[in-house]
Amino acid sequence: MPEPRFLQIHFLAPYTAALLNRDDAGLAKRLPFGGALRTRISSQCLKLHWRLAEDPHALARIEGAEEASRSRETVDRKVLRGWSDDIGEAVLKPIREAMLVAVYGDKGADKKSRQTLLLGAPEVAYLTVQAQRLVAEAGADPKAAEDLAKEWLKAHKANFKAISEGAKLPGGLVGALFGRMVTSDPKANIEAPVHVAHAFTVHAEEAESDYFIAADDLARDEDTGADTIQETELTSGLFYGYVVVDIPGLIENLGGDAVLAGAVLHNLLYLIAEVSPGAKLVSTVPYSRASFLLVEAGDRQPRSLAEAFRTPCAANTGVTVTRLSEHLAALDAAYATGEARRVMSLANSDVPGAERGCLAELATFVRDLPATLENAKA
Repeated sequence: MPEPRFLQIHFLAPYTAALLNRDDAGLAKRLPFGGALRTRISSQCLKLHWRLAEDPHALARIEGAEEASRSRETVDRKVLRGWSDDIGEAVLKPIREAMLVAVYGDKGADKKSRQTLLLGAPEVAYLTVQAQRLVAEAGADPKAAEDLAKEWLKAHKANFKAISEGAKLPGGLVGALFGRMVTSDPKANIEAPVHVAHAFTVHAEEAESDYFIAADDLARDEDTGADTIQETELTSGLFYGYVVVDIPGLIENLGGDAVLAGAVLHNLLYLIAEVSPGAKLVSTVPYSRASFLLVEAGDRQPRSLAEAFRTPCAANTGVTVTRLSEHLAALDAAYATGEARRVMSLANSDVPGAERGCLAELATFVRDLPATLENAKA
């Protein structure tokens, strides 16, 4: 097997009569590709459901994982919450504003101007300790609080990373996987080692406008017609999705912990295969599982297999896997990149160079990749 620098994950997932991801008009997101409109699930939607899934393989259940939250109100709802209620407003105000500016930039005191920012538990803990220290040193003196806040801000405003110095996962596990952008301080950015493509149907869109009503249970005999009349869009489709993990980047973001990186890959694969995105959960029940999962480990630049579906294909797993396998075989013949492959499939079609297994076996394979990479470097 070549050095497993990159892990590539390809999946096919079927959904029927669902509305998985909506645009600003409430319609299904779409993508023109190969001369046909496809139904689309955005990468942001996929990542949201994977990172927040309450699941036996949830990221939060991994030993060593640190919590993180995306918010514009972390200072108020996390840093100051639970201990600052009895602090005088004149004392707390300058300290709070210093924290907001340190985290959200010069206009951080104004909620509307703040960036929705990911902060990890180590960062929140550090800010909490600092805020409590400043309050204690200021006592009941508003002028002292103002001076202390200004002095503290000078030391932290120029370098957001100072608030998490020495933390293994400053932005939490979510930040270590999916990255973080801090517009107020690029030094605090976290490079994302997990790259997620928008999923799209391998065939032309299959959509219907669903007309429905709500009846008034207390209507009188003379009351006729529906109480409410509405329309919503429903779509069906077989989606191709693609994820790439830069394994050295993941290990680096996890403080050099290859064992933790392996646990992350193991659980992430389960989430990709088993967790469904989707709105209208009660009325459409959009729960499905991947009907096909291909993982590849190698040392060459990753490449999507989306081109296999530029010409729309039948919404059938067997036909789709055959189309994907033919494209993969053509790439192998042209580039000979030599990735190690494992495949889980509900179809009987063979995949070039892939060893067949169940989801648990594929998860074990990807779990061992970080250790394999570290051993190769030793």
